[in-house]
Amino acid sequence: MEKIDFENLGFGYHETPYRYVCEYKDGKWGEGKLTEDPNVVLNECACVFQYAQTCFEGMKAYKQVDGKAVIFRPELNAARMSDTCERLMMPPFDKEEFVRACKAVSKANIDYIPPYGTGGSLYLRPYMIGSDPVLGVKPATEYMFRIFGSPVGAYFKGGIVPTQLKISDYDRAAPNGTGHVKAGLNYAMSLYPVMQAHAEGFDENVYLDPQSRTYIEETGGSNIFFITKDGELVTPKSDSILPSITRRSILYVAEHYLDMKVTERKIALTELDDFAEAGLCGTAAVISPVGMISDHGRKIVYGDTVGPITKKLYDTLVGIQLGTIEAPEGWIVDVEK
Repeated sequence: MEKIDFENLGFGYHETPYRYVCEYKDGKWGEGKLTEDPNVVLNECACVFQYAQTCFEGMKAYKQVDGKAVIFRPELNAARMSDTCERLMMPPFDKEEFVRACKAVSKANIDYIPPYGTGGSLYLRPYMIGSDPVLGVKPATEYMFRIFGSPVGAYFKGGIVPTQLKISDYDRAAPNGTGHVKAGLNYAMSLYPVMQAHAEGFDENVYLDPQSRTYIEETGGSNIFFITKDGELVTPKSDSILPSITRRSILYVAEHYLDMKVTERKIALTELDDFAEAGLCGTAAVISPVGMISDHGRKIVYGDTVGPITKKLYDTLVGIQLGTIEAPEGWIVDVEK
């Protein structure tokens, strides 16, 4: 095993010994297997290169307080990827095999899952690509499904630092023309506006609904939530935002662990001044507090430290993931069972 400094891992790619691969040919998926080869060899005309027929998921395996290796809610990633495949005309991968494969990759690379207390995890990346040569505009007929794992450190080193956001001048295009997003987003669509935001000194964009540009949707890589001044958690209700597993988990934690009122509804841009706290949520960072949102020069400030309720949400969800707080049934999957 390569010696890894788990205490000082960044959030980047570190090759591990084993990954999972399964191929789709002649109208059916073959038998998946673990392999030690990290390289993917494709024809220059592979559909993924020509028409970007590809999708992915992101999830984590953890070492809990008792040393047990677990994955957080992988069946929801399996279901979301299946929805994505349906929208992109790709053959859905069996959901039970998806979970088994994630467990197999985690178990095979178990020595690369950072120990409890380091703040790290094994980031799992399941993905699918159209693999056969396609020149006319049409779906591929052959596909490759793979999962690799990479040990990563805590997304934020030295504490959780509030992010600085801006209301985007751009619309975040949905995968179809209706604005309905049943599954994942194409992150490539957000690269240009996010780099523009960085150039202006912001961490991310906040996108508005493309029809009226008056309601809050999400950022380029995260869902967003707000805390009212009387302690209610409010999050945008929209058919065009990513169905985040982390957000779904946070809503449950707020209601059932912290006895908070939880509401999903349209959130008007004009309401931003009325909230006491704001935060982003996703697999990588879990929860990131929002310090300020700039609306074309008008600044809505939520503070330069993490708010008390946002901190409780973060601590509770992380506690569930790491085994210091009892998890709801089915949320934690033991990779060795």
